[in-house]
Amino acid sequence: MTQPEAGSEFDQLFYPGLFASPKAPANLDDVLHQVTVSTQKKCQETIALRRQIYQSAHAQLVAAAKDMAACFAQGGMLLAMGNGGSSTDCQDLVADFMDLNLSVPVLALTHDVAAVTAIANDVGFDNVFVRQVIALGKAGDIAIGFSTSGNSENVILGLNQAKRQGLLTIGISGYDGGKLAKNADIDYCFIAHNEHTPRIQEGQATIAHVLVRLVEALLTSR
Repeated sequence: MTQPEAGSEFDQLFYPGLFASPKAPANLDDVLHQVTVSTQKKCQETIALRRQIYQSAHAQLVAAAKDMAACFAQGGMLLAMGNGGSSTDCQDLVADFMDLNLSVPVLALTHDVAAVTAIANDVGFDNVFVRQVIALGKAGDIAIGFSTSGNSENVILGLNQAKRQGLLTIGISGYDGGKLAKNADIDYCFIAHNEHTPRIQEGQATIAHVLVRLVEALLTSR
Protein backbone atom coordinates (compact mmCIF):
# COMPACT_ATOMS: atom_id res chain seq x y z
CA MET A 1 0.00 0.00 0.00
CA THR A 2 1.49 3.34 -1.05
CA GLN A 3 2.29 5.58 1.90
CA PRO A 4 0.26 8.85 1.70
CA GLU A 5 1.71 12.27 2.45
CA ALA A 6 1.17 13.67 5.95
CA GLY A 7 -2.39 14.88 6.28
CA SER A 8 -3.91 17.68 8.31
CA GLU A 9 -4.22 17.48 12.08
CA PHE A 10 -7.87 16.51 11.57
CA ASP A 11 -6.94 13.72 9.14
CA GLN A 12 -4.31 12.34 11.48
CA LEU A 13 -6.73 12.43 14.41
CA PHE A 14 -9.49 10.51 12.65
CA TYR A 15 -7.40 8.30 10.37
CA PRO A 16 -4.06 7.68 12.13
CA GLY A 17 -3.58 4.39 10.24
CA LEU A 18 -3.22 6.31 6.98
CA PHE A 19 -0.15 8.12 8.23
CA ALA A 20 1.99 5.39 9.73
CA SER A 21 5.77 5.89 9.58
CA PRO A 22 7.70 4.34 6.64
CA LYS A 23 9.11 1.78 9.07
CA ALA A 24 5.56 0.69 9.92
CA PRO A 25 3.56 0.74 6.67
CA ALA A 26 -0.20 1.11 6.96
CA ASN A 27 -2.19 -2.10 7.23
CA LEU A 28 -5.33 -2.12 5.07
CA ASP A 29 -7.41 -3.95 7.67
CA ASP A 30 -6.37 -1.44 10.33
CA VAL A 31 -7.23 1.48 8.06
CA LEU A 32 -10.66 0.07 7.21
CA HIS A 33 -11.34 -0.55 10.89
CA GLN A 34 -10.39 3.04 11.78
CA VAL A 35 -12.56 4.43 8.97
CA THR A 36 -15.48 2.31 10.19
CA VAL A 37 -15.05 3.42 13.79
CA SER A 38 -14.69 7.06 12.71
CA THR A 39 -17.85 6.87 10.56
CA GLN A 40 -19.83 5.30 13.39
CA LYS A 41 -18.59 7.98 15.79
CA LYS A 42 -19.66 10.76 13.43
CA CYS A 43 -23.10 9.19 13.00
CA GLN A 44 -23.51 8.90 16.76
CA GLU A 45 -22.51 12.56 17.19
CA THR A 46 -25.02 13.66 14.54
CA ILE A 47 -27.83 11.64 16.13
CA ALA A 48 -26.99 13.05 19.57
CA LEU A 49 -26.97 16.59 18.17
CA ARG A 50 -30.36 16.11 16.52
CA ARG A 51 -31.81 14.79 19.76
CA GLN A 52 -30.39 17.79 21.63
CA ILE A 53 -31.93 20.17 19.09
CA TYR A 54 -35.31 18.49 19.46
CA GLN A 55 -35.19 18.51 23.25
CA SER A 56 -34.12 22.15 23.53
CA ALA A 57 -35.91 23.78 20.60
CA HIS A 58 -38.94 21.78 19.49
CA ALA A 59 -41.43 24.30 20.93
CA GLN A 60 -39.59 27.21 19.32
CA LEU A 61 -39.41 25.38 15.99
CA VAL A 62 -43.19 24.96 16.01
CA ALA A 63 -43.70 28.62 16.97
CA ALA A 64 -41.35 29.82 14.24
CA ALA A 65 -43.03 27.59 11.66
CA LYS A 66 -46.45 28.99 12.61
CA ASP A 67 -45.16 32.54 12.14
CA MET A 68 -43.57 31.59 8.81
CA ALA A 69 -46.78 29.95 7.61
CA ALA A 70 -48.74 33.06 8.58
CA CYS A 71 -46.33 35.24 6.59
CA PHE A 72 -46.58 32.98 3.54
CA ALA A 73 -50.38 32.89 3.81
CA GLN A 74 -50.40 36.68 3.55
CA GLY A 75 -48.16 36.68 0.48
CA GLY A 76 -44.85 37.08 2.27
CA MET A 77 -41.55 36.09 0.65
CA LEU A 78 -38.63 34.26 2.25
CA LEU A 79 -35.12 35.68 1.86
CA ALA A 80 -32.28 33.35 2.89
CA MET A 81 -28.64 34.30 3.42
CA GLY A 82 -25.35 32.67 4.37
CA ASN A 83 -21.67 32.35 3.40
CA GLY A 84 -19.71 29.38 2.08
CA GLY A 85 -21.22 26.14 3.33
CA SER A 86 -24.01 28.18 4.89
CA SER A 87 -24.82 29.60 1.45
CA THR A 88 -25.50 26.07 0.24
CA ASP A 89 -27.74 25.58 3.30
CA CYS A 90 -29.83 28.62 2.42
CA GLN A 91 -30.02 27.46 -1.21
CA ASP A 92 -31.10 24.01 -0.03
CA LEU A 93 -33.81 25.59 2.11
CA VAL A 94 -35.11 27.55 -0.87
CA ALA A 95 -34.96 24.50 -3.13
CA ASP A 96 -36.91 22.45 -0.59
CA PHE A 97 -39.71 25.03 -0.49
CA MET A 98 -39.81 25.14 -4.29
CA ASP A 99 -39.95 21.35 -4.48
CA LEU A 100 -43.07 21.27 -2.29
CA ASN A 101 -45.14 23.09 -4.92
CA LEU A 102 -46.70 25.32 -2.28
CA SER A 103 -46.47 28.37 -4.55
CA VAL A 104 -44.63 30.39 -1.89
CA PRO A 105 -42.05 32.98 -3.01
CA VAL A 106 -38.54 32.10 -1.81
CA LEU A 107 -35.14 33.52 -2.73
CA ALA A 108 -31.56 32.76 -1.71
CA LEU A 109 -29.64 36.03 -1.63
CA THR A 110 -26.51 34.21 -2.84
CA HIS A 111 -28.10 33.20 -6.17
CA ASP A 112 -27.49 36.52 -7.94
CA VAL A 113 -23.72 36.52 -8.41
CA ALA A 114 -23.83 39.85 -10.27
CA ALA A 115 -25.55 41.54 -7.31
CA VAL A 116 -23.29 39.90 -4.72
CA THR A 117 -20.08 40.82 -6.51
CA ALA A 118 -21.25 44.34 -7.41
CA ILE A 119 -22.23 45.14 -3.82
CA ALA A 120 -19.06 43.53 -2.44
CA ASN A 121 -16.92 45.52 -4.85
CA ASP A 122 -18.72 48.84 -4.52
CA VAL A 123 -19.75 49.04 -0.86
CA GLY A 124 -18.07 46.10 0.86
CA PHE A 125 -18.80 42.44 1.51
CA ASP A 126 -20.49 43.22 4.84
CA ASN A 127 -23.30 44.80 2.82
CA VAL A 128 -24.05 42.03 0.30
CA PHE A 129 -27.21 40.98 2.14
CA VAL A 130 -28.18 44.39 3.58
CA ARG A 131 -28.51 45.97 0.13
CA GLN A 132 -30.57 43.07 -1.20
CA VAL A 133 -32.88 43.15 1.83
CA ILE A 134 -33.38 46.88 1.31
CA ALA A 135 -34.27 46.31 -2.34
CA LEU A 136 -36.36 43.16 -2.01
CA GLY A 137 -37.71 42.91 1.53
CA LYS A 138 -41.00 44.25 2.81
CA ALA A 139 -42.99 44.03 6.03
CA GLY A 140 -44.50 40.59 6.39
CA ASP A 141 -41.63 38.80 4.63
CA ILE A 142 -39.26 36.31 6.27
CA ALA A 143 -35.46 36.56 6.54
CA ILE A 144 -33.43 33.51 7.54
CA GLY A 145 -29.69 33.73 8.12
CA PHE A 146 -27.29 30.79 8.45
CA SER A 147 -23.94 31.21 10.20
CA THR A 148 -21.84 28.31 11.49
CA SER A 149 -20.07 30.57 14.00
CA GLY A 150 -23.01 32.87 14.66
CA ASN A 151 -20.66 35.79 14.00
CA SER A 152 -20.90 36.36 10.24
CA GLU A 153 -21.10 40.12 10.03
CA ASN A 154 -22.95 40.32 6.71
CA VAL A 155 -25.60 37.87 7.93
CA ILE A 156 -26.03 39.80 11.19
CA LEU A 157 -26.33 43.12 9.35
CA GLY A 158 -28.74 41.59 6.85
CA LEU A 159 -31.02 40.32 9.63
CA ASN A 160 -30.79 43.66 11.46
CA GLN A 161 -31.93 45.45 8.31
CA ALA A 162 -34.70 42.91 7.82
CA LYS A 163 -36.01 43.58 11.31
CA ARG A 164 -36.00 47.33 10.65
CA GLN A 165 -38.15 46.71 7.59
CA GLY A 166 -40.68 44.59 9.47
CA LEU A 167 -39.59 41.12 8.37
CA LEU A 168 -39.80 38.01 10.56
CA THR A 169 -36.16 37.21 11.38
CA ILE A 170 -34.69 33.76 12.04
CA GLY A 171 -31.05 32.91 12.76
CA ILE A 172 -29.54 29.44 12.52
CA SER A 173 -26.19 29.23 14.28
CA GLY A 174 -23.61 26.85 15.76
CA TYR A 175 -21.10 26.62 18.61
CA ASP A 176 -22.57 28.70 21.47
CA GLY A 177 -24.73 30.78 19.13
CA GLY A 178 -22.28 33.67 18.81
CA LYS A 179 -23.59 37.17 18.14
CA LEU A 180 -26.74 35.85 16.48
CA ALA A 181 -27.94 34.35 19.77
CA LYS A 182 -27.49 37.71 21.53
CA ASN A 183 -29.06 39.85 18.82
CA ALA A 184 -32.35 41.44 19.89
CA ASP A 185 -33.32 41.94 16.23
CA ILE A 186 -33.68 38.20 15.70
CA ASP A 187 -37.11 36.76 16.51
CA TYR A 188 -35.94 33.14 16.63
CA CYS A 189 -32.41 31.80 16.94
CA PHE A 190 -31.73 28.07 16.63
CA ILE A 191 -28.34 26.73 17.64
CA ALA A 192 -26.63 23.49 16.66
CA HIS A 193 -24.47 23.24 19.77
CA ASN A 194 -21.23 21.56 18.69
CA GLU A 195 -17.55 22.39 18.25
CA HIS A 196 -17.00 20.73 14.87
CA THR A 197 -18.12 22.47 11.67
CA PRO A 198 -19.40 19.38 9.78
CA ARG A 199 -21.57 18.35 12.75
CA ILE A 200 -22.83 21.93 13.15
CA GLN A 201 -23.83 22.15 9.50
CA GLU A 202 -25.59 18.79 9.69
CA GLY A 203 -27.51 20.10 12.71
CA GLN A 204 -28.35 23.33 10.91
CA ALA A 205 -29.63 21.39 7.91
CA THR A 206 -31.85 19.39 10.25
CA ILE A 207 -33.27 22.60 11.72
CA ALA A 208 -33.99 23.97 8.25
CA HIS A 209 -35.63 20.75 7.08
CA VAL A 210 -37.82 20.59 10.17
CA LEU A 211 -38.98 24.16 9.54
CA VAL A 212 -39.80 23.32 5.91
CA ARG A 213 -41.87 20.28 6.84
CA LEU A 214 -43.68 22.06 9.65
CA VAL A 215 -44.56 24.97 7.38
CA GLU A 216 -45.73 22.51 4.72
CA ALA A 217 -48.02 20.78 7.22
CA LEU A 218 -49.41 24.08 8.44
CA LEU A 219 -50.10 25.49 4.97
CA THR A 220 -51.65 22.32 3.58
CA SER A 221 -53.96 22.00 6.57
CA ARG A 222 -55.51 25.44 6.07
